[in-house]
Amino acid sequence: MAQVTATIASRVGLHARPAATFVKAVAEQGVPVTIAKEGGAPVDASSILGVMTLGAGFGDVVTLASDAEGAEGALDALKALLETDLDA
Repeated sequence: MAQVTATIASRVGLHARPAATFVKAVAEQGVPVTIAKEGGAPVDASSILGVMTLGAGFGDVVTLASDAEGAEGALDALKALLETDLDA
């Protein structure tokens, strides 16, 4: 299983617009991905409701994971997105 950690850079966390941008990027990667807040259970990263219910705020650390073959590149791209201020 491939996994990476990312620190949420969006000032409002993964709520509304940043969550929608992230979920769209997950769908574009074409591999199943889960996201979990530090100490929490993983949720489907392609689910807007799942991502928003994480309650991930600015500065929180999340773990992205995938069992798909060749998922490392997709996870790295998603990590880079999360570590960008999506509200800017």
